[in-house]
Amino acid sequence: MLPSELKEFIREHIHDDPALLCLNAKKEDKMDIQFAAEQIAIRQQLHNKLPLWSNNFELVFPSKLAGEQCSSELTAEYKKRFVSGGTLADLTGGLGVDLFYMSRNAEKAVYIERSEDYCEIAGKNFKVLQAANVEVIQGDSIGFLSDQTCKFDLIYVDPARRGDHNKRVYALGDCEPNVIKFRTLLSERAGKTLIKVSPMADLKQLLLLLPGTGEIHILSVYNECKEVLLLLGGVQERKATDIYCVNLTADKKEEFVFTLSEEEDSTPFYGDPLTYLYEPNAAILKGGAFKVVSARYGIRKLHKHSHLYTSDVFLPDFPGRIFSIEEIIPFSGKYKKELGKVLPKANITCRNFPLSVAQLRAQTKIKEGGDIYLFATTLADEKRVIIKTKKVEL
Repeated sequence: MLPSELKEFIREHIHDDPALLCLNAKKEDKMDIQFAAEQIAIRQQLHNKLPLWSNNFELVFPSKLAGEQCSSELTAEYKKRFVSGGTLADLTGGLGVDLFYMSRNAEKAVYIERSEDYCEIAGKNFKVLQAANVEVIQGDSIGFLSDQTCKFDLIYVDPARRGDHNKRVYALGDCEPNVIKFRTLLSERAGKTLIKVSPMADLKQLLLLLPGTGEIHILSVYNECKEVLLLLGGVQERKATDIYCVNLTADKKEEFVFTLSEEEDSTPFYGDPLTYLYEPNAAILKGGAFKVVSARYGIRKLHKHSHLYTSDVFLPDFPGRIFSIEEIIPFSGKYKKELGKVLPKANITCRNFPLSVAQLRAQTKIKEGGDIYLFATTLADEKRVIIKTKKVEL
């Protein structure tokens, strides 16, 4: 692992500028300052995303790219729910964050990675983290599976979304490994397969590519959509795929479960703004649970395409942000000129509105910030309004 002198240097300079550390390095320095600076840069990058790892100075990070591509602690912890004893294999090892957290619920876990350097570092990191049930295997994961006769309880795969010359790819069939092509092999070697795909992926398209998907899990972290997970196998035949819309924070988890057929069959209520305004979290918006939210919570939807909701009754458990409505401002030339004078600073969201946030700020001269939240939107009668609100803190 890291020599004590190098480890102490990283700890001492953890908040310093890595580029300046390299510039100020002297030729006679015995330490590899370039390597230390890279480790510092990666730890700074992972400070919020992966605090347990970034604050452990015994660990080594193989590359900046590995830090960029790895899961956060919150999403990796969430994946533990898919493991309940038995055996686990991660076909796309990388930094090993997902496998480490998932292995806590497994009897045995196998980390598979092509890169020899990554494998060497991962093996040492797992020892530091006391993950004694993890075995590291260097090689091609599909080749490894093809040679196996045993069956894992769960296979996890996060297909690389970069092709030749490090070019980013988006289609699931272009990712490596190609889970569509090798789906039969995966099902033969595992009771369940968990696949991580791009958060930009179209859910209906995914279901066409991988029919029989039992569950889709959409993970947001602090209301920013980060991951989409597909669970195949291990579930008795279902009429519809359950879609889990999850928003994770350090001290809270919001979870809303629905099916696409439930969304299609739901009849929403429509109406003008009342006392409270509700904005679903990013996972629900990604999942497309628009009508079912209105039907399930018994709240009005402002417009078919606005995806904002309202009620006179306060719903503290609503999965998203809640605001108290102070004023409904008609959107007109007269009000545009006056709005910036009355509200020099506010947070702005545009939903189903002809202007972007930047365009609205330019027209009204309203600066960002403060405790006022403005929602520029369209109501059910097609009137365009700006709803002045304050956030309800729970």
